[in-house]
Amino acid sequence: MEEKGAKERASLPQPYIDLEQAVATIESKLPNISQTTAYPVLLMLSGLPGTGKSFLARKLCEKIPFVVVESDFVRKTLFNPPTYSPRESAFVHRVCHILIDRLLKKKLRVIFDATNLSEMHREYVYRLAEKNNAKLVIVQTVAPEEVVKERLAKRHTARDDHDLSDADWEVYSRMKQYREPIGRPHIVVDTSKDLEEEIQKILRALQR
Repeated sequence: MEEKGAKERASLPQPYIDLEQAVATIESKLPNISQTTAYPVLLMLSGLPGTGKSFLARKLCEKIPFVVVESDFVRKTLFNPPTYSPRESAFVHRVCHILIDRLLKKKLRVIFDATNLSEMHREYVYRLAEKNNAKLVIVQTVAPEEVVKERLAKRHTARDDHDLSDADWEVYSRMKQYREPIGRPHIVVDTSKDLEEEIQKILRALQR
């Protein structure tokens, strides 16, 4: 048993972080944690780096209280500095998924802010919504590549205080190759345009 436990710990990011402790740490830092609703809501964002996922999440939070589970925030809270290794990324997403499950059980409105480019990974989020009888709305963020390139370049010169991502154009180009079509109905939002109409569309979808 001791040998098995040692192997399990060795498979986790180093330095070793207890999963429950990691989830509790992130949950303690989330705003709007007491803003419950009659029916839980899960809004899953999907999009390449620089397409405006976190910006859109902040704009939605200005309209109604959401609890935002942002993968970049989870990563940088738990790992300093982050390595972006596959092992670390798997741990970060495991924390996100456990946290989303707990928040939906508490009947909260949740935004999951991550790239969510793989349908296999998105399927896990679909199941979390179904398991908790939560309204699921999927939003794919897009933007013209020249806009994305400019946004990513600004991270080196005039980074927004709310921007936690370290992705650059090279990361964008690499991740673009692995982007998979979303297998369920979803809303596509071009964040280079005025967002007010799109935000109202999302809010209406959440209320249906």
